[in-house]
This record gives sequence, C-alpha cells and structure tokens, in this order.
Amino acid sequence: MAITQLVRPLVRPFAEFFRREAASGIILFFSAALALLLANTSWGVARYFPALWDEHLRIAFNGWVLDKSLLHWINDGLMTIFFLIVGLEIKREVLEGELSSLRQAALPIAGALGGMLLPALLFTLFNRGTPTAGGWGIPMATDIAFALAALQLLGSRVPLGLKVFLTALAIVDDLGAVLVIAGFYTRELHLTFLYLAVGTWAVLLLLNWLGARSLWCYLPLGVLLWYFTLESGIHATLAGVLLAVAIPFRISHERPVLLRLLNDRLTYLSDEAHNSEADPRTISEEMEHLVNVISSPAQKLEERLHSVVSFGIIPLFAFANTSLALESSVFKELLSPLGLGIMAGLGLGKPLGIGLFAWASVRLGWAALPPGVSWRHLWGAGILGGIGFTMSLFITLLALGEHSEGEAVAKLAILLVSLLSGVVGYLLLRKAPTISPL
Repeated sequence: MAITQLVRPLVRPFAEFFRREAASGIILFFSAALALLLANTSWGVARYFPALWDEHLRIAFNGWVLDKSLLHWINDGLMTIFFLIVGLEIKREVLEGELSSLRQAALPIAGALGGMLLPALLFTLFNRGTPTAGGWGIPMATDIAFALAALQLLGSRVPLGLKVFLTALAIVDDLGAVLVIAGFYTRELHLTFLYLAVGTWAVLLLLNWLGARSLWCYLPLGVLLWYFTLESGIHATLAGVLLAVAIPFRISHERPVLLRLLNDRLTYLSDEAHNSEADPRTISEEMEHLVNVISSPAQKLEERLHSVVSFGIIPLFAFANTSLALESSVFKELLSPLGLGIMAGLGLGKPLGIGLFAWASVRLGWAALPPGVSWRHLWGAGILGGIGFTMSLFITLLALGEHSEGEAVAKLAILLVSLLSGVVGYLLLRKAPTISPL
C-alpha cells in the first residue's frame, strides 16, 4: 500500500494528460465526421457549408488592415495556440519528462525518426518528378489525440509504458514536423518583418534571462511575434513554438522554500480544521493558491490553454479542413501518385519505420523496452502512429496550397488511411497478451 501511495502522485499528471488527449481525439473524430456529413448533403444550411470558410474577417485600426478568410484565421491564427501548446509540451518533456535523459529518450526518438524518414521516402518514391513531389512531409506526423484515443478504448489491456512511449514518440514527431515546416515550407521571405520577428523573440528571451515571471510580460509580445512572423513569409504558427521556448519553465523557488511553503499551508489548514465553523472550501482554495504560487509561467499557461486547444481549437480545425465533397472523381484519384504516396507513407512507412528503428536501438543496446511492453505492443503502437490527421492536414495546406487540385485527394487519403491505421492498431493491441512488469 505504501508503494502505491508513493507512486500514485507521480503517475497522476501523466494519466490526466492521457485522458484529456484521448477525450480530445474522440471529439476530433466526431468533428471531422460532422464536417463530411454537412459537406455532402444539400438540406437546409448545409448546402452553404463549404463556402463558409471563404468568408472574410477584416480587422482595421488607424490605417492598419489585416484581412483574411475564416479558414486562414483558423489555420494561421488559432493554430498558433496549438503550436504554443506543442512547444510547451516538447519543452516539458525535454527538461524533466520522458526526453530528459538519453537512455529514456532513445526508444521514442529512434521510433519517431524512423516514423518520419520512411514515410517521406515512400512518398518520394511514388511522387518523384511529379508536381506533388513537394508533399513528402504530409505522411510524416502522428496525431497524438487520435492515437491516444485508440489506446484509451483499450483500457487496461495496454501497459502504461506503451502509453508513455507513444506520447513521447508523438511529441518528438511534432518537433520534427515543426522543423520541416520551418525549413522546407517557407516559400517567400520578407526580410524586414523577419528581422522584426527575430528582434521580438530576442526581447522575449532577454525577459526570461532577466527573470521576468509574469505571463503579461510575454503574451503581448507573443502577439507581435505572431504578426511579424505572419508577414515575414514563415508560417505564422511557428511563432507559437518560439514563444514557448521563451516562457520560463523552471520553478523559481528552491526545494527548501517549497517545503517551507507547503508546511506553512498545512499548518494553517490543520489549525482551521479544529474550528468547527471553518468552511470546507478553504482547503481547496488554499491548495489552489499554493499551486498558483509555485507553478512556473509555462506550467500555468499550458494548464490554462490545454483544454481550450484540445476541446476547441483542434476540433474546429478538423471541422473546417475536412469539409470535403466526396465526388467519384476524388476516389479515382486515390490511385494517383499523391494518393498512393500518402497511404503508403502513413499505412506502411509509419509502422515499419517506428518498429525497425526501435528494434535497432534495442538491438544495439541504446534503449530498452518499457516494463510490461512486448514487441507486439510496440508494433501495434507503430500502426497507430499511421494516424496522421491533424498535422498531416496542416502540412497538406502548406505543401499543396488551399483549393489546389490535389488538396481533396490528399485529405481523403489521410482520412482513409488514418481510419484504417486506427482500426488495425486497435485490433492488434486488443489481442496482445499482457506482460507483468518486473
């Protein structure tokens, strides 16, 4: 019992993250399904649904104008907050999570590396010399929300170590996608705005170095960083990752100070408990106050934004970007180099890349399988890695352009192969034997 009580607080934050991401994946699925339904029916207002995203929203102030379509505001604006959360999660895992030591990180890094390289290679083999050759980044990323939702449906049939592995792998995957977007999908640079963006980021880093802890020191400058990045030609969402790098993550108090604060609060609550007229809500309020005092700015921001992103922004992104009219010609184009490249990359390249690179890292002695995780578990997780959805759709828009000829084909291929990967991965893991951890 004592060991259980000791371990439970350590596992609880990850378990909460896992449940939240899994629930988000379920909502994401229904958002995409509803968008497809509305785009392919003609009753009521549904007939106007796909055109809704081309409507413009204009912001003007004293001669300054920012005029974008609703789809652009979602993809270039709201998705910046998603990338901010991605940056904060990567930072947390690198500084104190599963990626904080080389031994811990070796297996998910190896799997993620294989899961990016092999899909890109397969896509290139199908599309070399074609107008869609630049879409090699589309099948490289794993959708963490959908993948964890599939694991959530399996409950206790899969070990916690597999959930940790898949989460860490998807985070490394996201980092790779960010680097690909920054390095390969920037078409035109406007140097004046680029210099302004770099200068703003330098000010943010300086604030971190000087010890500024208030989020109000960072967020207004983050909005400026977003605008300068948008106008520079680099995709605006990368401003979210840059802002995450600048926001302080370390707790400002040393361990003795934290223990003293905790002891003072517990003493105060203990004294209150002896007063029969004490309000029971006092304990909750005091603990919330203590958490707010000791948490870093990055922790506070991630906690406040995570639910907004998971249950609001990402489902809205899926809703807006899967409003796809499923015509017979689109299904025929699935056998084009673009469609085959995406399906081969996600459906075959992902599991093979993750499994082979993970096996090689263990074989070479660089990594070890987590407790209770078998190779069947890992291959099942590799198949779930073929669920590309959110990031794949995002890179599709960058690589092919909105309203391009291949956009509908790419989106349909991503939807079909993601669904197939989810079903096959779920069935394989459902029948995998349970291994007791040592």
